[in-house]
This record gives sequence, structure tokens and C-alpha cells, in this order.
Amino acid sequence: MDAQEGAQQSQQLILAHHVFLLKHPDVPDIEKVRLKDEVLNPVKSNYMTPYCETLVANKVVELDQSVLDSMRAKNEEEIKKLDEKIADAEENLGESEVREAHLAKSLYYIQIGEKEKALEQLKVTESKTVAVGQKMDLVFYTLQIGFFYMDFDLISNSIDRAKNLFEEGGDWERKNRLKVYEGLYCMSTRNFKKAANLFLDSISTFTTYELFPYDTFIFYTVLTSIISLDRVSLKQKVVDAPEVLTVIGKIPYLSEFLNALYDCRYKSFFLAFAGLTEQIKLDRYLHPHFRFYMREVRTVVYSQFLESYKSVTIEAMAKAFGVTVEFIDLELSPFIAAGKLHCKIDKVAGVLETNRPDAKNALYQATIKQGDFLLNRIQKLSRVIDL
Repeated sequence: MDAQEGAQQSQQLILAHHVFLLKHPDVPDIEKVRLKDEVLNPVKSNYMTPYCETLVANKVVELDQSVLDSMRAKNEEEIKKLDEKIADAEENLGESEVREAHLAKSLYYIQIGEKEKALEQLKVTESKTVAVGQKMDLVFYTLQIGFFYMDFDLISNSIDRAKNLFEEGGDWERKNRLKVYEGLYCMSTRNFKKAANLFLDSISTFTTYELFPYDTFIFYTVLTSIISLDRVSLKQKVVDAPEVLTVIGKIPYLSEFLNALYDCRYKSFFLAFAGLTEQIKLDRYLHPHFRFYMREVRTVVYSQFLESYKSVTIEAMAKAFGVTVEFIDLELSPFIAAGKLHCKIDKVAGVLETNRPDAKNALYQATIKQGDFLLNRIQKLSRVIDL
């Protein structure tokens, strides 16, 4: 995991994405031939023996045992050199040189995909580290390992560790980087609302290029914001945001997806959404939530359309979305049954009647309920005091 500050994505995370595509059933076989080379080349050049053995065992790639043996010999040789440098630093040099030697060994274990040893060595390196900023950098290495292996327990614990370190100090640049890491974790664990807020907080200070390019960051920001923000916030924070406007045109279908929703051009929105589905399905972090995200987006767009009407014909809605009456009938029924849409279908009259809950009435009922609860508690308390 190269924690480069420039516009360079971590080679390990690129590799993890290629492995994900290689396993994906929707990727054509001819594309997988190219992907195998893109997986094997960095694996061989970085001598990633432990990781390669896992890939071979899972039948993702094929590699001769002789090649694996030569790679393992190279690993042993390099680790021996690193151990000698650590010993030399401990005997002849200062504390900072000792820390650097331990860090070099940590980074080598990360490079070859030796997860457990890398985590152990990072702990050893941390024990030799005094500065909070340097400790934070070690946490970022751990987070990158977590995202490489999609180890959410490791990621969650590392984020908590980073927050504890920030209580001791830490600069704003690292704090902003952590927001992106936490946002990616939230998105990967289906907490889209928190992910959107964290991404939006980082939109003007983004420097986390080791995770993904800025275009991908905007892609995630728009996708999470659409199902998390109300119309006013979406307009202010996303639709009109200069940071979004500068790159959204480079991402196929994304601009139309966002603007068609805000402008209530539902037919265009669905066409753009259909174009985006492939990108979402083939994204390593979003793929597990593909069906959930599809449902949430449709809930948002149908709710927005129905918000303007007390009743509307099914035919008018079908025309607005560029689909058939039968499709609307079949599509809305599960959402209504699940309580996602507040309306009912009058099949005989061919009409949709909205029955949105009255916010004031709901607040009144909640106040009455809480008042009754409070009175009961006071009565019980008064009995105890009387005794």
C-alpha cells in the first residue's frame, strides 16, 4: 500500500480491484484474459508469494510451483536483509533510524501481501514511534491493509484508534484524510447517509489519492448523496458544488443522473440510471449493496414524483417515467407494501392516491404518548416518596 500523497492510487488497491473483476461473473471471458495478466504482473514483480498462494488455492490464477518457490526465496532473502538493517540500526544508530528500519520491514510485508506479519510489524514500528503524526501514518497503512482484504473489523478498529490519536493532537490534513477512509468504510457497510456527510465534508480538501482518484471520489459522493439528502441540501451541496461540476462530466451518465432527478426529468433519469448500473455492479465497494441501492434510488425518485400530487393517474406516471402502466403497477406494489411509499393503487379507476402521514399530527401523537409515559413515571415516583 503505497501511501503516496500525489495523484497515485495504491498499487495494492488497484490489484484488489482487478482480482475482484476477475472473480465477477458478469465480466466477459475475453476481458478476464487481459485481467489475468494485470493481476499476475504486479504479483510477480512485487514477489507477492503469500497473496499469490491464496489466489492459486482459490483458482483465480494459475502459476507453476517453481515460480512460487523462486518468489518465496526472494522474500526470505529480502527479509534477511531488512533484519540485518534493523540489527545494525539498533547497535550503531539512533532511535529514528531504528524506527525507519522497522517501518521498511512493515512496508515489505504489506508489499508481498503477508497480512498478519505486516500488522505485527506495524505494531512493533508504532512502539518505536513518538510523534502523533507518524503514528497516524501507521494507522493509514493498517486501514489500507483492511480495504485490500475487505476486513471490516480491522478497518473499524483502526478508525477508532485514529480518533483516539487525534485527541492527543494531529494535523487537519490527516483528519480530513481520515474522513474519506471512514466515508468509504461507511459506504462499504451500507451506512450511506453517514458516508455522504463525510464525503461532502472532504470534498474541497480531498488528498486521499492512495484510495481512489478524485473522479471516483465524486462518483461515490453523488451516489451516496442522492439517497441521503433532501432536495434543498442536494442542490446546495452537490448539484451546484463547483468541485462536483468540474469533474462530473467526465463520468459517464452521472451528470444526467443527478440533474435529471433534481429537474424532475424522470424519463431521462431512468435512462441515465440504467447506464450507471453497470458501473455500480462492477465496483468493489458498492457491488454487495447493488440491489439495496437500486431499491433506495427508486424509492427516492417515486417519492419525489408523488410528493406533488394528492392523486395522479397511473397512465400519467407511466408516461412521465417512459414505461408502461403494467410496469408501474408491478413496480410500486412492493414499495407500498413495505411502507416505503405512502400511497395506494386504485386499479379500477387507474389512479394512485397518496396518503402521506401528516407531520404535525404525528408530532401531536408522539407528544401525547410521551406525556402519558411521563405522568405514569411521576405517579410511580410519588408512590415511592409517600412510602
